[in-house]
Amino acid sequence: MSMEIKITLTDAEAKGLAYAVSDPQEWVENAARAQAIQGMDAIFQAEVQRMVADPDIQEIPADRDAIILAAEALTLAERQEALLIQMSAGLRN
Repeated sequence: MSMEIKITLTDAEAKGLAYAVSDPQEWVENAARAQAIQGMDAIFQAEVQRMVADPDIQEIPADRDAIILAAEALTLAERQEALLIQMSAGLRN
């Protein structure tokens, strides 16, 4: 699954971004990739720890991307929603 993300800036936003960075397209792409790499690292670490702790798992794949793609990782929005539900339930008790 690849993802294409489009963004539309107002004229003022485009001017401000061009003032702040030498290549706005490159800057946005680099920012998105940096966040993606951080997320991939977190998923990978959590999944390897989970696999190591699971006595039923005999082998851990050598392919980092395969581990990341196979992981049942919730999105940030899903994790935030679960936290809000948990906090709301705690307030009722």
